[in-house]
Amino acid sequence: MFGTVFNAGMILMGCLIGSMLKKGLKEEYHQILMQAMGLVALGLGIDALVQHLPDSKYPVLFIVSLAAGGIIGQKLRLESRFNNLVNKYSTGNLAEGLATAILLFCIGTLSILGPIEAALKGDYTYLLANGMLDGITSIVLASTFGIGIAISAIILFAWQGSIYVMATIIGNALNPDLLNEITIIGGMLIMASGLSILGIKKFNTLNLLPSLLIPVTVFGFIHVFHL
Repeated sequence: MFGTVFNAGMILMGCLIGSMLKKGLKEEYHQILMQAMGLVALGLGIDALVQHLPDSKYPVLFIVSLAAGGIIGQKLRLESRFNNLVNKYSTGNLAEGLATAILLFCIGTLSILGPIEAALKGDYTYLLANGMLDGITSIVLASTFGIGIAISAIILFAWQGSIYVMATIIGNALNPDLLNEITIIGGMLIMASGLSILGIKKFNTLNLLPSLLIPVTVFGFIHVFHL
């Protein structure tokens, strides 16, 4: 778990630095940082799709997952509940920034493969590299949206910790095809988040989060019935 602790710690440190920078930034600099973060999210989302979509053995699965997950998220009103909760204790557009931070930090190759490599091989290379990247990203996010971005460190710790425990229990039986499908959907969500920040199109990204669970369900079904 050392790598995950390091990763979360770098986010907290970055948020602290970024929140101090925020106090001295003029409005026009906040706006350009927002545009920068939107472009970063958009680029990372496209990169995930380009890298992983060609390797998909179930090319229709991400479409079904996004549709079904979106319906579930809309029914549960995840976006509005999250926004109401965050807006109770903050001002501005922290909810949008926090949603973007969670997606950027949690749904990525390094963040998913890192805990698996640590659990199976004791290799922390991915997690250490991811921690450095997340630390820099959190500086920009916190300087744009505020110290509340630090909440994402807690969510990242729980996310990577869960993957680490699962990888420890399941071992080498963890299906790489499942991880590939999750990364594809994650790339779509990150891209949607980037478009929202840029003001091109507002997406209810959090309502689409249940999409990440659909491949898990499908692969579980395939495993149980040996399809």
